[in-house]
Amino acid sequence: MTLRIISAQEILYSGEVSSVTLPGTQGEFTVLRNHASLLATLSAGNVRYTDAGGAEQSTHVSGGIVDVDSNVISVCVY
Repeated sequence: MTLRIISAQEILYSGEVSSVTLPGTQGEFTVLRNHASLLATLSAGNVRYTDAGGAEQSTHVSGGIVDVDSNVISVCVY
């Protein structure tokens, strides 16, 4: 699946991943392949993901929104 983390200034990450864990305002949650469509708000915290090579990565965000649809995870951050 594809993860895109973007801010108003730059693209923080764009690539293939096997899982993504996000800091939702209602609690942390994980998205895996074929996840149901979802739109959620994010609080400050770390977006953690496993890239195509199996390496675990992390990007700190101050908040934002996430849209999950058809194995594309779009994270728009502040």
